[in-house]
Amino acid sequence: MSRKDLIQIDGTVAKILGGGTMEVKCDNDMVVRAVLSGRMKKHRIKVLVGDRIQVSVSPYDTSHGLITYRH
Repeated sequence: MSRKDLIQIDGTVAKILGGGTMEVKCDNDMVVRAVLSGRMKKHRIKVLVGDRIQVSVSPYDTSHGLITYRH
């Protein structure tokens, strides 16, 4: 699956779970568990509770995603 096939969803970080995993409350009332993408780790971008973010979600499994952008 390529990056073009992923669904982009905006949301807010609700909880920080262990191991770099975060619980994201999306604008469409969906809850997604997401991790930081490699580029965000590389550039040491911090994401805290309450931050607005963009999550890339697979159309096959919408419960997991990658955090790709922090607003």
